[in-house]
Amino acid sequence: MAKKLWYKGFDVNKKIEKFLANDISYDQKLVHYDCKSSIAHAKMLKKIGVIDDSELEKIVECLNQIIELDKKGNFLISLNDEDVHTKIENFLTEKLGDTGKKIHTYRSRNDQVLVVQRLYNKDMLEKVKEFVKNLCFVLLDFSKRNEFVPLPGYTHRQKAMLSSAGLWGSSFIESLLDDVKFLDAAYELNDQSPLGSAASYGVPADIDRKFTAKELGFSKVMKNTLYCQNSRGKIESMILSALSQIMLTLSKISSDIIFFSGFGYLSLGDDVSTGSSIMPQKKNPDVCEMIKANSSIIIGYESIIKNTIKDLASGYNKETQNVKEFTMKSFETVIDSIEAMGICIDSLKVNEKNCRNACTKELFAADLAYEHVKKGIPFRDAYRKAADEIGSIEIPDLKEALKKRVHIGGAGNLCLDELEKEIEKI
Repeated sequence: MAKKLWYKGFDVNKKIEKFLANDISYDQKLVHYDCKSSIAHAKMLKKIGVIDDSELEKIVECLNQIIELDKKGNFLISLNDEDVHTKIENFLTEKLGDTGKKIHTYRSRNDQVLVVQRLYNKDMLEKVKEFVKNLCFVLLDFSKRNEFVPLPGYTHRQKAMLSSAGLWGSSFIESLLDDVKFLDAAYELNDQSPLGSAASYGVPADIDRKFTAKELGFSKVMKNTLYCQNSRGKIESMILSALSQIMLTLSKISSDIIFFSGFGYLSLGDDVSTGSSIMPQKKNPDVCEMIKANSSIIIGYESIIKNTIKDLASGYNKETQNVKEFTMKSFETVIDSIEAMGICIDSLKVNEKNCRNACTKELFAADLAYEHVKKGIPFRDAYRKAADEIGSIEIPDLKEALKKRVHIGGAGNLCLDELEKEIEKI
């Protein structure tokens, strides 16, 4: 049976062992990152004279072998292995003997866990950004196709002023572009190497932390060794805050699709809709409803992490083990939601006839007030005069009415070319 890294001649009660265990399915996804960090650590050990060239070559070869086995699904972690870190070190020791036992020199499982999570976070943040970029392009295409398709604008879920499908679609591009800025900030905070901080208090040796940081592609070393451990969960909560913003944007899109579908303005494609087992006419926006639910889940995960770390003493605490699972679940849920939303928007049809018919005279009450203003009437008087004349308003040519809104961001000037350039920079 595989030995725990902390094994000292006694075993833990099996029920307690199971209770304390990680969800192995998440550790399985970290094999590559653990091997990568161990290769960097081994190179550093060679640099400071702990291992020689021959030992380094053997360790690196063995770790690359693990990476290949993992790619083929042949490096499976079980409950007996405790976690990915134990599994890999036991493999090295079994294959290389005393040489394998040297890999953990000047390293704790605490900083090992931290650096592996940071490497995973970096890759996943980049992946999220790529999915956001793709969604922005889908929304841009929708907005260009429907730039001057009239749509009633709502406040308080009541008709307010003339809007357009293009204005609606492009509003979410700008929202997502802001969300990306939050992602970038989270990425920068995550892009710090904690390797070498050991169990919060460093080690009594002149290890080269800048060397391992550079080897692993981090932009900087996280300096204070105690803060390295104290940042576990803190950095992830910031990442989840950024992911929550994306989900809030997706949730609002979903709510609007459901709302506008009820009026017949928009309809999802048949291939993204579901039906009822009893009502033949039903075409349900289940995808949008699940995205809204996922938004609540991510906000919940963010809250779980923050509540887990809010009153912990400095140094390692077992509670932070849960950070890994909820962070990884969040990335998966957000990516799935972004991808699903892209498919929905791509399938989305605008019923221009229904939209035009819904653009009734009350939408133009403010327009009428401004027409009075142009004749020299003070706005507050023009406002009251228009309120008395709503019944006699004549509906204008809708496309021309949209084109009159020429200021930046108005329906007649959506700045789509500028938005496209911003998307390309992601």
